[in-house]
Amino acid sequence: MCGIVGYIGDKQAQEVLINGLSRLEYRGYDSAGIATLENEMIRVEKKKGRLKNLEDVLDKTPLSGQVGIGHTRWATHGVPSDANAHPHCSVNKEISVVHNGIIENYMTLKDELQAQGHVFISDTDTEVIAHLLNELYTGDLVETIQIALQRMSGSYALAVLCANEPDKIVAVRKDSPLIVGLGDGENFIASDIPAILNYTREVYLLDNGEMAVLTADHIQVMNSTGNTVDKEVFVVDWDPGDAEKGGYDHFMMKEMVEQPKAMMEALMSRCCENGASFAGLKLNAEMMKKINRIQIVACGTAYHAGMVGKYYFEKFARISVETEAASEYRYKNPIVDENTLLIVISQSGETADTLAAIRLAKERGAWVLAVTNVVGSSIAREADDVIYTNAGPEIAVASTKAYVTQVGCMMLLASFLGNLNGKMKKEDAARICHGLMMTPGLIDKALETQDVIKAFADKNYQISDLFYMGRGVDLYTSMEGSLKLKEISYIHSEAYAAGELKHGPIALIEDGTIVVAVCTQENVFEKMLSNIKEVKARGAHVLAIVQAGHEDIASEVDEVWVIPEMDDDITAIPTIVYLQLLAYYLAVARGCDVDKPKNLAKSVTVE
Repeated sequence: MCGIVGYIGDKQAQEVLINGLSRLEYRGYDSAGIATLENEMIRVEKKKGRLKNLEDVLDKTPLSGQVGIGHTRWATHGVPSDANAHPHCSVNKEISVVHNGIIENYMTLKDELQAQGHVFISDTDTEVIAHLLNELYTGDLVETIQIALQRMSGSYALAVLCANEPDKIVAVRKDSPLIVGLGDGENFIASDIPAILNYTREVYLLDNGEMAVLTADHIQVMNSTGNTVDKEVFVVDWDPGDAEKGGYDHFMMKEMVEQPKAMMEALMSRCCENGASFAGLKLNAEMMKKINRIQIVACGTAYHAGMVGKYYFEKFARISVETEAASEYRYKNPIVDENTLLIVISQSGETADTLAAIRLAKERGAWVLAVTNVVGSSIAREADDVIYTNAGPEIAVASTKAYVTQVGCMMLLASFLGNLNGKMKKEDAARICHGLMMTPGLIDKALETQDVIKAFADKNYQISDLFYMGRGVDLYTSMEGSLKLKEISYIHSEAYAAGELKHGPIALIEDGTIVVAVCTQENVFEKMLSNIKEVKARGAHVLAIVQAGHEDIASEVDEVWVIPEMDDDITAIPTIVYLQLLAYYLAVARGCDVDKPKNLAKSVTVE
């Protein structure tokens, strides 16, 4: 969840580190810091709050040196503070460490180190690493880290400086992402590609247990046994401008506007005249014969995409599907074996809980198919099969274009599986592909309604509660809309199956309570109308979202947003854009930090 940057070369490290950290702000953080090596001395500066606070200090007292490490922290151990910010150092400042992850046995190690005379100044687990390395130091930093890792349990991406060995940075990863950037007379480390994209497009993707030793003109990668590993260079095909706002006020708005292009990229070459096609997918009809269980595992927004996927897998392929939150999956002793197809969804491809689910399922023989946005990510590498959503870089914490491409890919996959097992009619498969190819244009239509949505938000931004309701696939769209609202506007919001309101939640409806009724499914439209009347009778202010042809619902509600008439099976994609825009404009009206909502992080790499 935190951000790591490291640099060694002929430039001033401070400039590179600050630039890199600024490109990792989207990950979510509460403090920032850097350490540089100058004249065989480690100098550290770190500040609570936004990166700007650190920059203000460095403007007055800059750190020089051409080797350094930097970090943006998201608090796990200890409150946000200057003292708890990274980097952390040993008492004599001979060793400095930045760390993503959690050291689970840090209290045991801390007790031992305190008994040996070590004095701690923070509440973090990371400071223990610096003291442990100092205590174990053999005169060889690589050897010392290898010894220390045998004592540590948990997850980590580490970058380490040593004043006695000023010509190197050592980095190591376990269950937390880390990459190495290759330059000319300079090299880099980072927790994510955008941090170093201004300097290099060539990277090594470190695997679990691997350690990298960087000097200005050499990189050595070793496995957990200390043997050198020959790594394949991964060439990043993003344009650096993809990670810039491009004139928009927020990344979230830029990424919502990019959704038509993202959908086209996700669908291209996969939508054929007669149905879905996935080149390179190993899953085939013979393998599907033995599959008797499909499980979809994901977190947050990706979980909602999984719920939509479940709906269409069962509708198109007639396969029973379970959808599980990844954070719960492995703690319930799931029923999973060699006849299970596990589908995992993750924008970043680094979600810790989802990775843990993959490893458990593979141990028990399941076939794992990943749907992810990031090529070369841990989830992509550990899965048996992978479908890339091709959404491009997503910087805002609140996911938008990643979600619509996940939903599109899940619908295509449902159609593909229905074809493999013979349960889906050819004309239905062709209909779905035709409908999906219409979605880029339908999203454009949704984006044209911004003035109407902004006006609604400007009029209602002071609300404290908002409810969504829907039936069928509209329920899952409502759940994602509710999550978006909570994430960025901090308005309490819930989404309910419309028919369940009378079983308890309707007690919360009172005069003026806003209820967003998502009514895009023809087969349950009359049922939704009855549910709307129920909440209206309790004083609700109802905003209905309907397809063209149902404008007459205006006599039953307070406001109507009309989406173009379309195939009911594709409404989940354009409809969510209206709810994304609603969340966005309510957040803007309330003065919230849209791209960096409080307490949240883009890539959740700890449990």
